[in-house]
Amino acid sequence: MSVKHLVLVAMALAWLAVPIAAHHSWTADYDAGKPVTVKGVVTKVEWTNPHTHFYVEAKDERGTSRMWNFEMASTLALERSGWSRKTLQVGDQVTITGFGGRSVTERAIAQTITTADGKALFAGKLGQ
Repeated sequence: MSVKHLVLVAMALAWLAVPIAAHHSWTADYDAGKPVTVKGVVTKVEWTNPHTHFYVEAKDERGTSRMWNFEMASTLALERSGWSRKTLQVGDQVTITGFGGRSVTERAIAQTITTADGKALFAGKLGQ
């Protein structure tokens, strides 16, 4: 193999490694030592990659409204576990458990989601 081919192969391998290096573990943003439980109303659902997000308006212990940003698994992982864009809708009353953000108080990774009628929704395995 010529030097030119070796350089091209090395460049191609480096280019392919960039997306892999860009993905981080959930522990980079969330703290397993900060469990959260939030009860509120879904205000927005972002069915996007690399992770799906949904927003919940909830009242804190003082009665002040707070907007929470919850992260879930990738859209593909959610679809493979039976989710669709209709599974979680704006206006749904939900209770979410998960783990709080390291730097943003009202940010968390969702572990479980339960609807007002008691239906448990699977949010995805942590780390997906």
